[in-house]
Amino acid sequence: MSEYSFTRRSVLASGATALGLSVAGCSGGGGGSGPTVGVLEDRSGNFQLNGTSKWQATRLALEEINENGGLLDEEIEIVDPDPQSDNSRYQELTERLILQDQVDALWAGYSSATREAIRPIINENEQLYFYTTQYEGGVCDNTIFPVGATARQQLGIVTPYLADEFGDDIYIIAADYNFGQLSGDWVNVLAQENDYNIVGEEYIPLDETDFSSVINRIQNEDPDFIMSMLVGANHENFYDQRATNDITDIPIGTSTTLAQGHEHIRYDPPALANVYAGVSYMEELGDLRDGEDFVADFYDRWPDANYLNQEAQNNYFSVYLWAEAVEEAGTFDQQEVISVLEEGRDISAPSGDLTLDGATHHMEHEMRVGICDGNHEISFDGQERIGPSFLREEVEGGDGCDLREQDSTTQYVPSDVYDV
Repeated sequence: MSEYSFTRRSVLASGATALGLSVAGCSGGGGGSGPTVGVLEDRSGNFQLNGTSKWQATRLALEEINENGGLLDEEIEIVDPDPQSDNSRYQELTERLILQDQVDALWAGYSSATREAIRPIINENEQLYFYTTQYEGGVCDNTIFPVGATARQQLGIVTPYLADEFGDDIYIIAADYNFGQLSGDWVNVLAQENDYNIVGEEYIPLDETDFSSVINRIQNEDPDFIMSMLVGANHENFYDQRATNDITDIPIGTSTTLAQGHEHIRYDPPALANVYAGVSYMEELGDLRDGEDFVADFYDRWPDANYLNQEAQNNYFSVYLWAEAVEEAGTFDQQEVISVLEEGRDISAPSGDLTLDGATHHMEHEMRVGICDGNHEISFDGQERIGPSFLREEVEGGDGCDLREQDSTTQYVPSDVYDV
């Protein structure tokens, strides 16, 4: 396994111009006009709050590379129309970027529903695609690199933490679609493994804004803590209504709140009091690399930005992950770049030293619990390095997903291994 690190001031300074000209991949190369990268991140619509900083961080990384001489002696062209949180538009733009713009790599999408809407197009065209949102997990797919933390990683650190602190009775509330349902399954798996009790479980439509009946049911069950996998602007209303109904004394564990939508900044205390998030990164963590300041660099480039969220950091480091693989491959050819990535790579990111697991295309993340107090101040506890164990060790009868040895476009789910 090769070890690489990147810094804003020295990125690609060695060897970036010595490896020759690009060779276009099967669906990349911009028609021979140099490398082209596609960025489809929501800057309007329901997911703009999360997607805007993803777009900003991707632009930042690509602009830094271009400022330092480009990649393989070529300036990277960026194609980045706004998909507007519309999955039909995502499908249209994905086809356009692959077939017309011939992008060499693609960063796209916040929600799992978006990923699944474009994945058939990605698969058909064997497009190198980085999906950077923390997600429910399980995707074992030839050309897709889901580099965000999985539910097994995020929930796997915060759920036991809360059970140790507060007790074993859990009430689950989650978004009623693929991500939320599978995340709920993962909480059930953790409950089975640790003898916790699920005392209530609800899946909330994405357009729901009134949580009064949900709060009443939670109060009736009186759990030791809530596990919340709510998503999107509509679901954020739960937190204000929680404060209004005076149930902030019931702790909440989450894989979606704080690190993505920065609710602790946008809402007045104590709406987010007593919320514990399983995270790989938050702006408040700063930059754990020596001599670097990702947060300052981000706001220097985007002074009006709202927040530097978890996914934005994933976009940022994965751009460099791709760039370093291109350097080593000596070409933009997508299959050759994927082959280099599948060798496995270490990279120094703002969140800490990370490792790409080449077999599964997922990351080993430094996970931690982000804790929001009554004044909405953030602290961190319980740091643990967690790998993609579900895909690496548990699926396929324990043989795992190994994309170096097999062709696959599968998404495994907890019920493939566990009785949920």
